[in-house]
Amino acid sequence: MRLSAKSGLTALCLLMGTVSMPSSVFAGYDLNYVGEMETYTAVYEDTLVHLARKHDLGFVEVRAANPTLDPWIPGEGAEVILPKRHLLPDTKREGIVVNLPEMRVYAYLNGDEAPYTYPIGIGREGLATPTGETSIVRKKEGPTWRPTPRMRKEDPKLPASVPPGPENPLGTHALYFGWPTYAMHGTNKPFGIGRRVSSGCIRMYPEDIKKFFEQVPVGTKVTVVEQPIKLGWIDNDLYLEAHPDMAQAIKMEETGVVEQQTFREEDMERIMEMAGEYNDRINWPKVRAALRERTGYPVRIARNLDDVVVTDDVVAPEEKEGGTVFDAASKSEKVESSSVVEEPSFVPAKGVEQIEESHAGEAEALNAQDALVEIYGEDAAQDEAAALGAVKVKPEYVVYDSVPPRKPGIETEKPLTLNN
Repeated sequence: MRLSAKSGLTALCLLMGTVSMPSSVFAGYDLNYVGEMETYTAVYEDTLVHLARKHDLGFVEVRAANPTLDPWIPGEGAEVILPKRHLLPDTKREGIVVNLPEMRVYAYLNGDEAPYTYPIGIGREGLATPTGETSIVRKKEGPTWRPTPRMRKEDPKLPASVPPGPENPLGTHALYFGWPTYAMHGTNKPFGIGRRVSSGCIRMYPEDIKKFFEQVPVGTKVTVVEQPIKLGWIDNDLYLEAHPDMAQAIKMEETGVVEQQTFREEDMERIMEMAGEYNDRINWPKVRAALRERTGYPVRIARNLDDVVVTDDVVAPEEKEGGTVFDAASKSEKVESSSVVEEPSFVPAKGVEQIEESHAGEAEALNAQDALVEIYGEDAAQDEAAALGAVKVKPEYVVYDSVPPRKPGIETEKPLTLNN
C-alpha cells in the first residue's frame, strides 16, 4: 500500500514522538495519596514563607498546618509541620487536575507512578480562577506579557506589553489554556505561590514551571475543581483532609485560623458514603476538629478493624532508628532516640465483635485512643488508658473494654453543624 505525502509525514511524526498523545493513556496510579508528612526544626533565620518555597509547598499550606507559629519569626528550635502528604482530588485521574482550595496541581503523566504535584497561586477575590475542563493549547518559553484592558485601566502606567525578562510577571515559561486569557505560568514574585493573588491565571514557582513545562505536552486535558474537603482510604484507615475554602483562604493566610465553620449535610453524606459499611466507626469528634482547624493535611477519622487479631499478649514495639516521626492522625510528633521507643496501641481483653455489639455507633469504643485525646487532652489520655485496664496488641488499632467516661459538654453524636 502506498502512503500519501501527508499520511507519511504523520507516521514519521508519530515515530519521532512529536505528536502529542491523549493524556488518558498516562493514567494508572491507583493509590489515594501522594507524599509523606515531615517535620522540620527551624533555625533563627527561618520564616514560613521561605520554608514553603524551600520544601515546594504553598504559603497557606504551611500556615494552616502550623497555626500557632508566628509566620515571620517561628523561632529557633520550633518544630514546623511540613504537610507533604496529599489525598488526591475526587476526579478522573488524567492529565492535569487543579484543586483551587488547596492551591495545588496534580499531573497524571507518569504511567502508574505517582502524579507530579506542585503548589500554585490562584485568582484573588473578584478575579477567581474558573472551574471546569479545558486543555493546554500551546506552550511558550520566554512569553510576552500583554496586560488586559482591565489591568491597564486600573493602572494606566502599565505598558502595552512586557518582553521576556526579569520584569515579566509570566516568568520564564507559560502553558496556555483553551480558555482565552488564562494560563499556567511562572512568576517574578515567587512569594505569591500558595496564595490568592493573581488575576485568574495559575502561577508556579520559577523552578517548578521549568519542570512542568517539559513534563506536559500540548493537548493535555486540564480539569479545575473546587474541593476543600478530600477523603481517601489508606490501607485500613479512612482519612479526611480539610482545607480552607475559597472564602476562608485569606483569613487563614492572615491569622492562621478560620472562624464560623459550617459542616454541610452534603459533607456528612460524602464522609458516610466513603466509609461505606464502616460508617458506624467514624470518629465524629475528629471529623469536627478537622473541619474546624482546616490544617490541610490528612487526619484519620475511621478504621477498618476486620483484620485485627485480638490477643491478650503484649506486642513489643518496633525498633526504629533515631529521628522524628510525625503522626498526622493525632497531630503530634514523636521524637525518637536511638533506643527502642514504645508507641502505645491498645485493645480490650475481650474481642472486637463484643465491643461492637455492646457499643455500636460509639466513636469512643471504636477509636478510643483518639476519643481519650479529645476528652482528656494529650497528657492525660495515657493515664486514662491505663485506668481502663487495656492491653497491647496489633499496633495502630485502638478499642477498649468500656466506653471512656465523657466530660460534660462532649458531644459524640453525628453533628450537622459546627459553630466553633
